Amino acid sequence: MSATVVSINVGKPAAVPYQGRELMTGINKAAATGPVYLGAEQLDGDGQADLKNHGGPDKAVCAYPFDHYPYWERELQRKLGYAAFGENATIAGLIETQACIGDIYRIGTAVVQISQPRYPCFKLGNKHGVPDLPEMVLDTGYSGFYFRVVEPGHLQAGDSVELIERHPLEVTVAYGIGIVHRGRGDAAGIRRLLAVDALSASWQEMLTKMLGKLNE
Repeated sequence: MSATVVSINVGKPAAVPYQGRELMTGINKAAATGPVYLGAEQLDGDGQADLKNHGGPDKAVCAYPFDHYPYWERELQRKLGYAAFGENATIAGLIETQACIGDIYRIGTAVVQISQPRYPCFKLGNKHGVPDLPEMVLDTGYSGFYFRVVEPGHLQAGDSVELIERHPLEVTVAYGIGIVHRGRGDAAGIRRLLAVDALSASWQEMLTKMLGKLNE
């Protein structure tokens, strides 16, 4: 597998128009020039407005495959710049059907681990003026994913994304997003996800509640 960082993107929360009012969001990011330091919870110069659902140790870096950009440019009928999906790392050559939750990678001088799929919210639709875009993303499975930080370091465009360790259960990001989007009645699938020890705490909590409802 050969994967490469196309762009590292950062941005602070800012107010944007939303349904006649202002909404604070950190989804609008810009490509950085040169190396950017990745600490335990985020990249230098980055920030999130909704700290309940975004950011923190399990979601230090949001990554999105550059491989999907041509599809979305056709669907949305527009050219897309880097960070079109609010991602911190635009990566070519690593997609959801290949990446497994718990996989560990070296990027630049940092070491990171996939912690969960990305589940897009309404802010992505607002960014592009397409309210149904989050649902479209989920339907395709082109969700992206989050990294937690194993070792801090510097990232930049052009860095290789080197797989250091494949998680032994090999549960793909695509499988995870499929269960949460379409398979909430699949108890065996939920248990398979919960068996991944590297799964983020928020997804463990969500899936445990889903499983509890099925057992009622």
